Amino acid sequence: MRGNELLDKMELIDPAYIEAADTAPNKRKRVWAKWGTAAACLCLVCGLAIPAMAAFSPSFYELLYAVTPATAQFFKPVQRSCEDNGIRMEVTTAYIHENTAEIYLSLEDLTGTSFDETVDLFDSYRLHTPFDCTGHCQLASYDPDTHTATFLVTLEQWDRQSIEGAKLTFSIQKLLSGKKTWEGTLDGVALNDHLTSATQTVQPRGLSGDLFGSDGGKEVTVLKPAGEIAAPVDGVALTGIGYADGQLHVQVYYADILKTDNHGSISLVDRETGEQIDCYGSAAFFDSKRAGSYEDYIFTGIEADALGTYALYGTFVTSAGPVEGNWSVTFPLENTAGN
Repeated sequence: MRGNELLDKMELIDPAYIEAADTAPNKRKRVWAKWGTAAACLCLVCGLAIPAMAAFSPSFYELLYAVTPATAQFFKPVQRSCEDNGIRMEVTTAYIHENTAEIYLSLEDLTGTSFDETVDLFDSYRLHTPFDCTGHCQLASYDPDTHTATFLVTLEQWDRQSIEGAKLTFSIQKLLSGKKTWEGTLDGVALNDHLTSATQTVQPRGLSGDLFGSDGGKEVTVLKPAGEIAAPVDGVALTGIGYADGQLHVQVYYADILKTDNHGSISLVDRETGEQIDCYGSAAFFDSKRAGSYEDYIFTGIEADALGTYALYGTFVTSAGPVEGNWSVTFPLENTAGN
């Protein structure tokens, strides 16, 4: 085609086509389209992954629960019973009324050797809910024939809204059983024969009574352990009697409390009248290994020259140690049939 003929033919082309051909393509729109597609895919992947990760990854579930409890509980699959270490846990009944839930859970000892009627949850239970609430758990009954303990869990939502239909996760890591209680006079202990003046300043792990006021974080003065003076029961020992800041201290050591929950109390009994005098307060502190605990029971108004008229009276609770495992159930807060 000659040049003149080419020009003649171009005159026949619609100018709109020429203008369109001369305009640069809108690449930005294509970029945003790609990002939109990627975001949609990411949302789809997250939507599919979150339920699976919440179901099979305890660490991911805990992380998600810390960020958004409602989402974590929404994706947590329902599991009304579980079994570990020869013990089966199951949700048996539930009664929901307004912002309160009362749930009964059974723990069946399948071997008949793991726990007895003294069983408790050793403060190891955890409650995961999609709402803020207060809750507590207590032993309701024990059946020696089936080796089954039933616990009552009570929840109350803070803002008093209905909680029916929400999902609860209840989990346990330790059970404590084989508990024994010893109570009586510590025979053969004369208070004035074991007096010590050796004291120390410690950071307490716990304080009781009004003796220390409201400042629970300050250091306190206690007796230095003087060795075993008496051992009324395994895991408990009398380790000091003396005065600190003008007040009588009687010190008791409880072994391995993180595993046994050994604990107790000390009082004075007048040998002539039988009158019992409770301590005014106490200060507890860990041993050097942070496994056992010393506790100073403090009495006011007891003069040193009158110590001979008093005997020590103790009440102590010890245990065989914990049964450990991983028990967890998840269930909707709904009234069960028959309630």
